[in-house]
Amino acid sequence: MLTGVRRPPSALLPALSLAAAAALAAPSAQAHPLTFTEVTLTLGPGPVFLADVIYDLDALALGVPIDTDDAELASALAALGPDELDLRLARLRRLFERRVRVRFDGEPAPFEVGFPDHDAPRTAAADIPSVLGLTARLTGAIPPGAVTVGFFASRAFGEVHLSIVDAVRGGETRSILEPGARSEPLDLSGPFTPPGPGETAYRYLRLGFVHILPAGADHILFVLALFLLSTRLRPLVWQVTAFTVAHAVTLTLAALDVVALAPRIVEPLIALSVAGVAVENVLTDRLTRWRAAVVFGFGLLHGLGFAGVLGELGLPDEGRLLALAAFNAGIELGQLAVIAGAVAALGWCRRKPWYRRRVSVPLSCAIALTGLAWAVERTAGG
Repeated sequence: MLTGVRRPPSALLPALSLAAAAALAAPSAQAHPLTFTEVTLTLGPGPVFLADVIYDLDALALGVPIDTDDAELASALAALGPDELDLRLARLRRLFERRVRVRFDGEPAPFEVGFPDHDAPRTAAADIPSVLGLTARLTGAIPPGAVTVGFFASRAFGEVHLSIVDAVRGGETRSILEPGARSEPLDLSGPFTPPGPGETAYRYLRLGFVHILPAGADHILFVLALFLLSTRLRPLVWQVTAFTVAHAVTLTLAALDVVALAPRIVEPLIALSVAGVAVENVLTDRLTRWRAAVVFGFGLLHGLGFAGVLGELGLPDEGRLLALAAFNAGIELGQLAVIAGAVAALGWCRRKPWYRRRVSVPLSCAIALTGLAWAVERTAGG
């Protein structure tokens, strides 16, 4: 029996699990994969509707998770014979017909399902390999005299970011649907009413929060690395404040098209920033004078990463500043939630003499190795 070796207290396991979960949740080469289903439902012109559902169709056709390697998915589909591929496509169409609903006055409308990216030249030449692409196009007729429209997708599609474009009245509404939830019916009978400030603020606040928890594995590990070094509250507050101010500045400037930097540059640098802060945790047991400045610089990079996601989501034509402020606030709430979780898991032992040796250094090493792996993968994938 071994002696002289002490096991870490069992209460440390949540902290180790938190770091491991964040690392496992990270994608292999892209920092911010498609973690939701994007739907654009266009009404008209004329008595027709068109719904573009953006999802990983290769994964859906093969019945595997959407975080499966894209090259493997494309190879598996390309290896199928014509008859087997046709069978997969038929099953995929039936899946959309069973699990997606476009309702007028509460009644589902029939639609046809097409895959416009299948065999298209842009799909074959895309940076991310795909056979079927990402778009399922649903087309159907609007019933005469319809006064409301709504959308539904089953839990198989996860969270839905829904845009309804009314080509006749010239308006657009956006909403977020929980997995398996129906959208609120949109009135088609009167003048178009854009979403109010409260609805806009809530939507973008939630988008900012979700980008940290659970979607922002790299940002989660960066905040955890800041937390691990300081055993006192004030140094942690200074670091988080510097990070917050920095990423708010670049996020705002990038969202307003003042600055821009390609994701293939930003994403590897963000990964290196995660590794850099964690490595410093290993090399020193105290806060250096230049730590806040370094964290500020890294925050500028993370802000550009946030801006890339916000660019994909888009800002409303009206209330852009409100939406931007709400998105920033959501990010901060997400970061505070990460810190609160770390305090709940490790707060009791941060003043223990063995904290650095058993907790801070091992977790920082794991974060550093994860950041370096991300940097290599994102550089190779970019």
